[in-house]
Amino acid sequence: MFSKILIANRGEIAVRIIRACKEMGVATVAVYSEADKNALHVALADQSYCIGGPEASESYLQENQIISTAILAGAQAIHPGYGFLSENAHFARLCRKNGLVFIGPDPESMDRLSDKAVLKELIRSTGLSVIPGTKAVMSAEEAKRAADRIGYPLMLKACAGGGGRGIRLIHSPDELEDNYLQATNEAASAFGDGNVYLEKYIFPARHVELQILSDEHGNTVCLGDRDCSLQRRNQKLLEETPSPAVNDTQRRKIIELAVDAVKKIGYVGAGTLEFLLDNNGNFWFMEMNVRLQVEHCVTEMLTGIDLVKWQIRIAAGIPLNFTQKDIRMTGSAIECRINAGSCGTLKMLHVPGGPSVRFDTCLIAGATVSPYYDSLLGKLIVFAKTREETLRKIRASLCELVIDGIPTNIEEQLRIVEDDRFTSGNYDLTFMGNR
Repeated sequence: MFSKILIANRGEIAVRIIRACKEMGVATVAVYSEADKNALHVALADQSYCIGGPEASESYLQENQIISTAILAGAQAIHPGYGFLSENAHFARLCRKNGLVFIGPDPESMDRLSDKAVLKELIRSTGLSVIPGTKAVMSAEEAKRAADRIGYPLMLKACAGGGGRGIRLIHSPDELEDNYLQATNEAASAFGDGNVYLEKYIFPARHVELQILSDEHGNTVCLGDRDCSLQRRNQKLLEETPSPAVNDTQRRKIIELAVDAVKKIGYVGAGTLEFLLDNNGNFWFMEMNVRLQVEHCVTEMLTGIDLVKWQIRIAAGIPLNFTQKDIRMTGSAIECRINAGSCGTLKMLHVPGGPSVRFDTCLIAGATVSPYYDSLLGKLIVFAKTREETLRKIRASLCELVIDGIPTNIEEQLRIVEDDRFTSGNYDLTFMGNR
């Protein structure tokens, strides 16, 4: 096991990783930008180093600076969290070159799985159903020819990256050329890779994903499904597990297929297989995220398994000490993402409590929301034995949560969990007006 880990991230995920390390008896090293000098993760870590200016490109994306800091601090491994360098194969190679362990998949796996269009061909060979689509299309004319074969409506997506960037819904040939140029430019700007591909638009549908843990000893488990259909402009707002749209028979079948697929592609680490679930109960594979998901906490609440700790153990070569039969998926858990509406300074914070109520955050008194990073302030997660109890608990917790001085989406989240469509479980990707 590692004695010291550097966390190459910020915000609530950096705090989350530091807490897991403390519970494991592992020392921590924080890196921070000039804008984050008073951040909570800086105060909690055993050592902290400023690595650059406020922009992510000046600090949290500075690969060489992070590597140098890890070596200086005596760390053996680097945990990238999510976002920033978490899916960067070049950074993973740089870690290896300098004798550091990258806590995540090996760079060869990231190279192989990073191109979503290529990944789909690989997944199709394992027996999972894949949304009809193309590999990278290199021009608007090639895209038009492919679109005629697939049929409209369809989705135009970036081959690299994620987080809803570089995605366009195309209803007709007239919309394709302009959207192709916009999507390629956005993808190139966001991910350094402007390649895009096409896939059939599955509508109506729900976004359901499966959490996987796989070690280097050939052990793979699935920690159940998450329903992530509550989205605005492809950005997730709320997640729950298990999905109210998936029955036990469907769940057992898709888990079995997913575990088999992950073993066949030889993946090691924490990963997430994302699917669209159509009205006929068919799962259509979309993509695989080779990192920790923002919404990992809702799975932890349901199963009682600490995903961050197991990421670290797997990276250290420790085998999983449980099997698929040991996974407990009884009860219900819901997570609401609490986002800032604009910049501001925290005047007061009151966090709800009680059994099985959790608020993962980086907020402390006087904390300032800067314009340099994403708007996520924290994640409110609750668990109960039934979905009905969980709904009551999340409503009560949202009513109790107070974040004064920073505009937030707490009221919007409360409206969502009180909406009849959500409480009935009868919702899909169109809930927030997405088309």
